[in-house]
Amino acid sequence: MTSPAPVVLAFLDPAFPDGRVADASKPQLLVTDQGVTRGDGVFETMLAVGGTVRKMQAHLDRLAGSAEALDLAIPDQDAWRRVIAASLARHRSENPPADPATDELVVKLVVTRGAEGAATPTAWVQATPAGAAGRRQRETGIDVILLDRGYDSDVSERAPWLLLGAKTLSYAVNMAALRHARKQGADDVIFYSSDGRVLEGPTSTVLLAHVEKSDDGTTVKRLITPQLDSGILAGTSQGALFAAAKAAGWELGYGPLEPRDLMDADAVWLISSVRLLAPVNRIDGKEIGTPSLQKELTAELGELFAGIQ
Repeated sequence: MTSPAPVVLAFLDPAFPDGRVADASKPQLLVTDQGVTRGDGVFETMLAVGGTVRKMQAHLDRLAGSAEALDLAIPDQDAWRRVIAASLARHRSENPPADPATDELVVKLVVTRGAEGAATPTAWVQATPAGAAGRRQRETGIDVILLDRGYDSDVSERAPWLLLGAKTLSYAVNMAALRHARKQGADDVIFYSSDGRVLEGPTSTVLLAHVEKSDDGTTVKRLITPQLDSGILAGTSQGALFAAAKAAGWELGYGPLEPRDLMDADAVWLISSVRLLAPVNRIDGKEIGTPSLQKELTAELGELFAGIQ
């Protein structure tokens, strides 16, 4: 029988500046908590490598933006930072990493609106070891299918209450899409809008690359992602990688993209904070680009991404 992964769980509580540590194997939430009963809350998932959280400021800023979209009051960033640091230190003290190559922890920040009738939200940090599946997909790549999200690309402007640009706890649709993909023999999904625009993955941002020769014979590498105003979540990993790629001489682009743009790309990736940069091998069964060029571009961008803190 496999032992459960060790979890450090700490609730944000003014009486405990470093967090109120709780036993993650025991029930901790009230059954009336609105995060459970209604999915009314927000979250962020970060990766800590060697004890250091990557892109923490970007995640804290996005958490605050998501909370603002929900009219949800949450603890300030200093409070989060203290509990994150204490939780990481506790996890590494209680579970010393055996191998520096796999010294990765997933750090999740969660805030719900609290129990029915409560005046304050429920907020916590949890730290767990990163799974092997994400590392494997970085190395071997993934197969994806295209799925219609059922909204057009302008819906977020017309209906902001859909919260398409917020990272909320209401992930049932995203998880259903992933289950559907796996039933089809695929690993993941790229959503497109009802008017034919490429959007995002259920838990990731879409990137594609083109490599061309300019008139003077120099190689031009272009990295492209869908437009944010099409109702997608702003990717912290995509933003950080774009900044690093621009500094390295890549040209950048922001959609609009159609499914055929993915099929015609030299390489496509799904990028996220924990899995990092996962190359897409096939979309709807069609091979993307050439394996040698995909491998070369993935290695180059992966090296740039590895240097991001």
